[in-house]
Formats: sequence, structure tokens, C-alpha cells
Amino acid sequence: MSIKTAPDRETLEKIASQIPTPFHLYSEARLRARVRAFLRAFSWNEGFREYYAVKACPTPGVIRILQEEGCGVDCASECELMLAEAMGFSGDKIMFSSNETPRGEFAYARRLGAIINLDDYTLIPSLAAEEPVPERVCLRFNPGGEFRLGNAVMGAPGEAKFGMTREQLTLSVRALQKMGVKQFALHAFLASNTVDSSYYPTMARLLMTTARELREETGAEFFMINLSGGIGIPYRLDQQDTDIALVGRGVREAFEEICVPAGMGNIRIAAELGRYISGPAGWLVTRAIHEKHTHKEYIGVDACAADLMRPAMYGAYHHITIAGREAEAPVQKYDVVGSLCENNDKFAVDRMLPRVNMGDLLVIHDTGAHGRSMGYNYNGRLRSAEVLLKEDGSFELIRRAETPRDYFATLDFTGILDGVLKSHL
Repeated sequence: MSIKTAPDRETLEKIASQIPTPFHLYSEARLRARVRAFLRAFSWNEGFREYYAVKACPTPGVIRILQEEGCGVDCASECELMLAEAMGFSGDKIMFSSNETPRGEFAYARRLGAIINLDDYTLIPSLAAEEPVPERVCLRFNPGGEFRLGNAVMGAPGEAKFGMTREQLTLSVRALQKMGVKQFALHAFLASNTVDSSYYPTMARLLMTTARELREETGAEFFMINLSGGIGIPYRLDQQDTDIALVGRGVREAFEEICVPAGMGNIRIAAELGRYISGPAGWLVTRAIHEKHTHKEYIGVDACAADLMRPAMYGAYHHITIAGREAEAPVQKYDVVGSLCENNDKFAVDRMLPRVNMGDLLVIHDTGAHGRSMGYNYNGRLRSAEVLLKEDGSFELIRRAETPRDYFATLDFTGILDGVLKSHL
């Protein structure tokens, strides 16, 4: 059973008096605690590194905290590489894991010295297009079929667009060796948002065994096993958080059974977690602004799917509480909805809550990953601000809310909105 807590109502109202709702709020204390626990679980592996998945929360105010804790970054696009460069990341502090990659992005990643995670055998010519060829390359493996833990299907790699087949791994290693690549890494992403503690150990065994086989086939030297992401968080109250210490021990057992006897005990382990690190460290804070009584009971809030798309896209569950009234028993069934002209713009469907009063602050939990970063501007709705709650109790605006000028920025060359913007702002 997970327990959902958030800053108290007084703190939230204090922030809201200066930064209007809706806003995303992140806890510095929670961020540091999550990443420290994860790093402790893998401290047995010399050189272990967490490459925080920038896609989860591409906000410098959040990434800086993780950078201070020793994390690198996992990037998937030119803009994410630009953010990494601007924040001072370089070399093996950057993993570049992309797919269907434009050639220019490979060139940029190489200029930064990033470890390139090659998604497909046919991308090798793009990697080779500019000298010098990197000495280290990571290969993304897709074993196909279904990924099972016991009797449970955790993912369907055979249906995923990511990674290359086992046969293509061998072809890739041999082709890259001829180009001058000296060391290799293996990577795979086989499940998403799982709280099963056996996920990483099982995948570690697969990757370590495959690396050993490839070394025997090609003589290739492997420097890293990258377990990527996929460890989830307990969005629902009836879920347990992943036992990360148990995960670390399971990966260590695989390492000592497979890598060490094969003379591969110098391989370092890596991960690319986003959701596990920052998800529980964030909340979307929104205010109840409307109630509607038709075939159902609706509570309209000032946030919408522009701020948190997961419920609309996936039907994803996010726990909701009313600030200052967390202990009250639920008495009314609501749909909690935003303002978009889409019926899936709902943060909750048939959710039992205490009776909601207009003006109440509603706290949507576990939004510190894939929250604002997945936002969009449908209906001309603008994405909200991001705020950091510091360890000392103070708070700081780390990303302002979007404005109409941001929305119309790509029309600035036309001049058509100049008058409107001047009168509106």
C-alpha cells in the first residue's frame, strides 16, 4: 500500500498567491532522496551511472539537482542535447538514445563526446558519415517476442520499433570493428512502468549473457551494460513502490554469475530512469473553478491535458487529494475534467472524493515525470509554470507559464498578430 502525501495547504496557497494555478510543483528533498536511494542500490558496481531521462522532465531546475547528485543525462533529440550542453554535460555523462535519427543529430552527439546508442544496423552509415568514428558505441537490442517474468507478460519487444535483432547485433559489432570502434555497450528497453523488482535482474541476465556471447563470436570488448528505464512507480494506492535495494542485489547476482567468471568484471552498469526518480517528486496543483450536474457530477479545474496528458492518452491513473482535507472520507463520485474540447480531457473518471467546493486546491500526485514535458497546445491552451519547493521550505519559479506570445511565436514573421499581442499583454 503506497501513501500519497503533498505539501500542506498553507504552503500551496502561499505559492498560488504568487504563481497562479495551475502549476507543477517539484520537491527538492524528494528528488535527492529518490536518486540517492537508487545510487546506493548500485554502489557495488564501480562506475555505475544513472543517466536521467531528459524526456521525463526537461527542466534545468530539476536536472541541476540530479546533476549535483552525480547523474548524467539520457537524450533523444537535438533539443535535449542542446539542453545537456547548456548545463555543462559532455562526454560519457551523455547517453544519446534515439531512433529514426537525422544524420545531423549523430554529428552533434559526437561533437559533445556522447555515448551513442545505435538503434538499428542500417544507421551505421550515418554514424560513419563524419570522422572520426567514435571509439565507443552502444547497441540497442530487441530480442523480439514477449518479455515475461514468470507467467506475466511485461512487454512485447516484438511489437516495439526500438532496437535490433540478435543477428543484427553480431553484424553491427563486426561492421563497427572494421570502422575502428574499440569498445561496445549493450542496451535494451523491454517493459515500461513496472514495479516488479525482478525486471532489472532478468533483463540484466539477458544483456550480460548476450554481451558474453558477442565477445566470444567477435572478440569485442564490452565496457557497459545499460539497463535503460522501465522501473515504475505506484500511481495507485494499492501498489507498492519498487524495492530498489532488492533490484540492486538481483542485478549484482547476475553480474557475479555471468560477467565475473567470464573475465568481464570490469563492465560498468548504467540506467536511464526518469519516472522512478522524479515521478513521485512532483504534483500538479490546480483549482476547482466549475461544477456541472448532468448525467454525471463534474468538477472542472483550471488545468487540462495541456498540463498532464497521461490520463487522456493512456487512461492513466493519478491519485487526487484536496489540499487541507486529505483526511476527509470520500462521499461523492466525480469526473474531474479540464477545458479542452475533447471528452478524454479527464484527470479522473468516476472518482470518489470528499465533496469539492469551488476554490479548493486539488493536488494531482506523481506528476514529476511525463507531466509538463508531454504537454501540448490544443485549443490554444497554454502550459503552466513549474515551481521548485526547496529543502529549506522556500520556493522558486523554475519555468514560467506560457503566454499567448509563446503560442504565436512561429507566426512572428507575418506581423499579423502584432496589434493583438500589444493590446493583450
